[in-house]
Amino acid sequence: MTTENAPSRGTRPGQPAPALGEFAMRFTSTPRGARLARRLVSHRLAAWGYPYDSGPNETTTLIASELAANAVRHGRVPGRDFHVRLTAPLGDASGTIRIEVSDTRTEKRPALIAAAPDAETGRGLYLVSQLAERWAVGPRSGGGPGKTLWAEIATETKPSGPGSGPGPLQRPQG
Repeated sequence: MTTENAPSRGTRPGQPAPALGEFAMRFTSTPRGARLARRLVSHRLAAWGYPYDSGPNETTTLIASELAANAVRHGRVPGRDFHVRLTAPLGDASGTIRIEVSDTRTEKRPALIAAAPDAETGRGLYLVSQLAERWAVGPRSGGGPGKTLWAEIATETKPSGPGSGPGPLQRPQG
């Protein structure tokens, strides 16, 4: 199931509603499904005016990757998919990109833990907590089984094109 549209959202009286792009899709709870979710999030953001090498695209793609990997690794129920929903302001509007990943495993709630320096796993939610403006976990919308992890990434006026400024994931040279 895939949905794409630009829904209207409530705004203050007298203010025009900023156009929001929305993308939603179910993916198989496999590493391949998580990889596809990451790629489609990045592609959709690029189509909405956030170039692949922009800070908002890189940050949102990394967060989507971590949340999808967690849904596959810790939220998997055999035969059940995970769901991704992405919303972002369109045009030159600044605002917030929101990524939501829902799985069907209610009893396994994620926890932010400190990973050992030599650990190969356990840093995903730490990365999300450092890169997102806000993030949380809550019940799955619509009353379905499972949970939804969401993160919000603040955007400013989008860069005019590739290479117009370093993103938050790029380290300074020198």
